[in-house]
Amino acid sequence: MLTTDFVAGSPCWLDLGSPNVEGAVDFYRDVFGWDHRSAGPEAGGYGIFRKDGKDVAALGPLTEEGASSAWTVYFRTLDADATAKAAEQGGATVRVAPFDATDAGRMACLTDPCGADFAVWQSGTVKGLETVTEPGSLCWTELHTSDPTAAKAFYRGIFGWRSEDVKVPGMTYTVLSTAAGEDQQRASFGGVVPVREPADKPHWLPYFEVPDVDQVVARTEGNGGSVVMPAADAPDIGRMAWLADPYGAAFAVIKSVTPPAEPAPSSG
Repeated sequence: MLTTDFVAGSPCWLDLGSPNVEGAVDFYRDVFGWDHRSAGPEAGGYGIFRKDGKDVAALGPLTEEGASSAWTVYFRTLDADATAKAAEQGGATVRVAPFDATDAGRMACLTDPCGADFAVWQSGTVKGLETVTEPGSLCWTELHTSDPTAAKAFYRGIFGWRSEDVKVPGMTYTVLSTAAGEDQQRASFGGVVPVREPADKPHWLPYFEVPDVDQVVARTEGNGGSVVMPAADAPDIGRMAWLADPYGAAFAVIKSVTPPAEPAPSSG
């Protein structure tokens, strides 16, 4: 399960690139009740989404040529340069070479061999998100890819991720876990699924825990967003929906059957 005890290879941050920062702030405030705080004039329009006083995500303008609005998931690494090099050797594209984000940390922006964008984060003063798994925060990450077998091999090569294929109605779902942790299920943080259509772009989809999926769907549509997959119940998992904000960035929401309580972070 996703926690703020960010071990190597775990999701630790996510941000949204949007063509309309003010519009995105208004949308996510109305949908999730998030507040927004600018990171300052030197941050180039980057800012932090907060829920109950804790950082849950970030937002900034589109900075890459030809980029479209999307959420980017960041994975913890102990060495951003080494991970970027290993990813490139594994067939990935380094879109933004490793650089220091002030004293907060060091990062790189990558695209996996199948075309899904992601980023890596080597923490400095900022370890990662301040809350996860709670209502209104990140609780799961899911890779939608054109080649699940190749994708699993690629990420295993750079992060050491473990995987387990489980049968769910109509398909096989791959559950991903970090390399660390004796209990593989407890170390899980995401999954892998095939893209729904061959022409769909591979991507990482963030899931946010919510108290009422149908209310969030209604607020999404009421604020100019759209429904990608209608709300549905998944046995023993929860009720979920895939959505998109008014500018096309995809995200998912879920009310878990039994939302796990987040354990206290380790002192290490």
